[in-house]
Amino acid sequence: MAAPADERSLATGDELLVPPTPARFDGPASSLADSSKHTSFVGSPLVEPMLLATDDPANYNEKIPDVHRQRRKRWSIFTLVGVVTAVVIALAIALPVTLAHHDGHGALDSGSSSSGSSGSGSGPNSGSPTGAVTGGNGSQVFTEGGATFTYVNNLGGFWVDDPKNPFNNSARAQSYTPSLDEPWVWGQDLIRGVNLGGWLITEPFIVPALYEKYQNTTPQAVDEWTLSIAMRNDTSDGGGIGQLEDHYKTFITEQDFAEIAGAGLNWVRLPVPYWAIEVWPGEPFLPNTAWKYALRALRWARFAFPGSQNGLNHSGRLGTINFLNGPMGVANAQRAMEYIRVITEFISQPEYEPVVQAFGMINEPLMGIIGRDALNSFYLEVYNMIRNITGVGKGPSLVMHDGFQGLGPWKGFMMGADRLVLDTHPYIAFGGGLDQPLDHWPPAACQAFQTNQSNIDFGPTITGEFSAAVNDCGKWLKNVGAAASFPDCTVWDDYRRWTQDMKDGVKEFVMASMDAMHMPGYMFWTWKIGNSSITGIPSAPMWSYQLGLENGWMPIDPRDAEGTCISLNIAFGVNFTGQFPAWQTGGADAGVLQPSATSTIEAYPPTLSNAMNANPTLLPFYTDVSANPTLPATTFFGATVSAGDGWADPQDTLFAPAPVPGCIYPDAWNAPQESTAFLCGATTVAATNTASPP
Repeated sequence: MAAPADERSLATGDELLVPPTPARFDGPASSLADSSKHTSFVGSPLVEPMLLATDDPANYNEKIPDVHRQRRKRWSIFTLVGVVTAVVIALAIALPVTLAHHDGHGALDSGSSSSGSSGSGSGPNSGSPTGAVTGGNGSQVFTEGGATFTYVNNLGGFWVDDPKNPFNNSARAQSYTPSLDEPWVWGQDLIRGVNLGGWLITEPFIVPALYEKYQNTTPQAVDEWTLSIAMRNDTSDGGGIGQLEDHYKTFITEQDFAEIAGAGLNWVRLPVPYWAIEVWPGEPFLPNTAWKYALRALRWARFAFPGSQNGLNHSGRLGTINFLNGPMGVANAQRAMEYIRVITEFISQPEYEPVVQAFGMINEPLMGIIGRDALNSFYLEVYNMIRNITGVGKGPSLVMHDGFQGLGPWKGFMMGADRLVLDTHPYIAFGGGLDQPLDHWPPAACQAFQTNQSNIDFGPTITGEFSAAVNDCGKWLKNVGAAASFPDCTVWDDYRRWTQDMKDGVKEFVMASMDAMHMPGYMFWTWKIGNSSITGIPSAPMWSYQLGLENGWMPIDPRDAEGTCISLNIAFGVNFTGQFPAWQTGGADAGVLQPSATSTIEAYPPTLSNAMNANPTLLPFYTDVSANPTLPATTFFGATVSAGDGWADPQDTLFAPAPVPGCIYPDAWNAPQESTAFLCGATTVAATNTASPP
């Protein structure tokens, strides 16, 4: 359905007619393209590319291209466009997977009505005082859209529908996975999960059909920023920005969650964009819409940030990195922290705390550009902000990405922190030496993907992303228009032409990967790849767990992967029993940061790269004067329990950041490094250069 004309009409390029602005921008808004003086911060501080062709496991790395035969500087996955740009926040919510019809029986999702779900082949739970209905393998589920599917779960899982208590946590994904009303014990309960990539933040290789439609437009759709402009400019029937909500409604549904549980997977990692909360003037994204779909899958969260933490297209916009980097790095980080705060307040409510068991502070920051010192400072600041909201031992575990530097450099980081989890994303598809026989990859994965040493040196270390890809085939995997380095992708891009040997070889690689990283767990990227509008099939099949299940290159039960490495005569470098020190999992001494763990971390805001060595406290910043954008909850008709008010900590009364009235800012998405001067009123002021900010 076409969006209204006022939502669709945008000029080409970066000259936009923007969506309605937030209340904090009443009147003529200051341009997000110039600069301001910061006199004081409001509030106190809360503080090699994968190379599996080599025999040296120390050389194996993450989603960064090519150091084959030579040590080249690490760049982002999309090297062909250099360093990429984005002002985005991507929230990844990882959840223990159950199928509890929390949106059922007259639920209203943030202003969008739902007729709910129910089931047959099921019966009342005699132990439930609210008359909850449950169903297991073979039961029929009637979805809110009127469709019916059979719940297939041969692993002991069952769903729950409780109209009086939509926060009933007794559903179970599998017999071996705790229900949400039982504790999750790190190191004993293992994460076997999957990402829901491409759903609420689109990526061209995951949902090619959305982008194929706009390859001959100006601008060409290469990321969600340009896709949003192209959609808004499309006034034809079937055009308009409303196409994105149509995608939200159909790409991932209740049946997908049922299938995920039936596949033996027990956690989901869900990227959610900052524009689910709000947009600022000049940003073309569809605002305030993705959240109501995130409510249907609320779980473990990770952000991609304003100004871009890595510049990849999954951060919303290609270009230069402006998060904790460049003249607008501090201001963009302020905005990022505000969205982390808003999400934290929502997920820390008692209604959602059992579901959201971990929360990522930032997704895939490119430390090679941002710098370790700046990232350390940000991690400590955000950690303290979140724990001031939740308290020690409460709220989600906090997940930090390794910044594409590998696991070793994080040994001992922030010792004493309450439930801090390290996240790594090992891929081989973005390295060199890909033209190897299939039997090369399983033992290579067993050697390279082990996390036991980091579980000992740092603490809980998960693999938040990995894939079945043994090469870089797949349409637009490296960006729209970017070609694969693999010699011939014709067969690899069409799974219908795969031989049984190809399927068996890919499956063995997946099983070896799962085994190497099984303690405390992993999440595959991604559950689903959409069909191409040109070929009618998924054009990056090695990245789809669902397609692999249907066609035999993913295991029917992921537990079968354990023991694969031993069968390949690859031993674990070090044994890990699954026992973490009590403070690492919220027990005794949790939250007591050791002085040695923080004494070397630079005070926030840190000195930034590519900002002319300017004093960071004098770089452009936003002022905390605006009301916070509280996230709405689902309204449940007939329920006898509250869905919360969106704000867990009533003592958290600080305002949200907004542009300083009368000041003009550098471009938040692409500020030249010399733009440290700012204009407020009639006065232009320059940030003072200093090697050591006060």
